[in-house]
Amino acid sequence: MIRKIVLLPGDGIGPEVTDAAVSVLDTVATRFGHQFVTTRCAIGGAGIRAAGVPLPPATLEACLAADAVLLGAVGDPRFDSMARHLRPEQGLLALRKAMGVYANLRPARIWPGLEDSGPLKSSRVAGTDMLIVRELTGGLYFGEPRHIEPDGSAALNTLRYTRTEVVRVAEVAFRMAGSRRKAVTSVDKANVLETSQLWRAVVTDVAARHPDIRLEHMYVDACAMALALDPTRFDVVLTENLFGDILSDEAGAIVGSLGLLPSASIGDGAGLYEPVHGSAPTLAGKDVANPIGAILSAAMMLRHSFNLDAEADAIEHAVAAVLEAGARTVDLLDRPGGPSVAGSAMARLVADALRS
Repeated sequence: MIRKIVLLPGDGIGPEVTDAAVSVLDTVATRFGHQFVTTRCAIGGAGIRAAGVPLPPATLEACLAADAVLLGAVGDPRFDSMARHLRPEQGLLALRKAMGVYANLRPARIWPGLEDSGPLKSSRVAGTDMLIVRELTGGLYFGEPRHIEPDGSAALNTLRYTRTEVVRVAEVAFRMAGSRRKAVTSVDKANVLETSQLWRAVVTDVAARHPDIRLEHMYVDACAMALALDPTRFDVVLTENLFGDILSDEAGAIVGSLGLLPSASIGDGAGLYEPVHGSAPTLAGKDVANPIGAILSAAMMLRHSFNLDAEADAIEHAVAAVLEAGARTVDLLDRPGGPSVAGSAMARLVADALRS
């Protein structure tokens, strides 16, 4: 198989974790006889430095022509004072919109040996294995009108959803549940928000087309508490853009670190894959960033964009073996000062496990 992949290393630790993921993809290509042709482009703060905008036209053109896109991280505090449309994060939002990737898949599970790495009791989190399906191109992040009054006295954001937007992401969630434990928890705030009332009604309609999937509705505040108290109860969590952004970060705390979480953004064309963590500029260049989220994002790319399930399984099994053997980046230590490995060393361990 030959596939074209655009790499968007981005900002902060993005280049480091992207290099780690590419090293593992190279190992997969050698072991399974594939060819992954990669092209590196700038986005975010790197895009501003290279072309004056967070999503340079050449980057967008390359992404739209690729079979898949693998991104590191976006965000650079040096550009925080710029106009909103010129801030690094706007490059990622614009790319998601342009690629039409409306469903974000964020798996979160407890890996063997990491039951004590997070702040919650191991007895509470052991066995956690959930998938958060987040609507990605609607809601508050994209709603118009939006503005801040010139005198700073008020601001406005618009929360809007259409039936079409809810149907298409709900169909993804129910399809994913069909290959898992056949349960969907739809999260909203229907007791307050009209958009959530529409969301709940439409998801209920979609559920009728999937009689083998169990559906429950839950308010977002109740869900946030349940995630901390009983995360093993969840299979597929379906929710809108803002709620999904927040709840998936909570899932990072549950499983031990945001550095473990991958994501896949899918739609009707090429997919966009990225670790959930941010750019962490204070960690950049120190070789301490956990590359597992990026490596597992590459595995999701193989599975969802290229239909290479065996190859994706091989990466996940390698990650599990390395973690079960006791390798830890600093974010995974259950107590400060314990033995740890550098980010690049973790990537080499995963690649070695793949080879063996």
